[in-house]
Amino acid sequence: MIKTPFVATDGIIEIYDAKDKFQGIVLIQRKNTPIGLALPGGFVDIGESVENALVREMKEEISLDVEIKQLLNIYSDPSRDQRFHCVSAVYICKACGNPIGSDDAKEAFIYKLDEIPFEKLVFDHAKIIKDYIKLSN
Repeated sequence: MIKTPFVATDGIIEIYDAKDKFQGIVLIQRKNTPIGLALPGGFVDIGESVENALVREMKEEISLDVEIKQLLNIYSDPSRDQRFHCVSAVYICKACGNPIGSDDAKEAFIYKLDEIPFEKLVFDHAKIIKDYIKLSN
């Protein structure tokens, strides 16, 4: 049997108000281990595109419809997830509204970029968000 990494997708969800003013990005409090804050995301199902998986996961996890803006990067360090080797396509997305945690998300929050508690982030999400901040400056 051929073993390959699990394929996942994560979203940096930029939240905008009704006047199209940037409010911050969404982070979730995870229900499952590892416990901590994370970007919303999940696994790609067989027969599903990565982009469709992202839109589905955002709806399931934070109850928001998102518009994909661009691919940030592919993160594939074998040690990025303590559970198993996982490769994630990370997209920058736009959404309006208030995220509501459901599915694997205990809660969902909007954080201004200068208020992100990097020490509470799990996986390699601190690196991912720092890459995003570098790109957006």
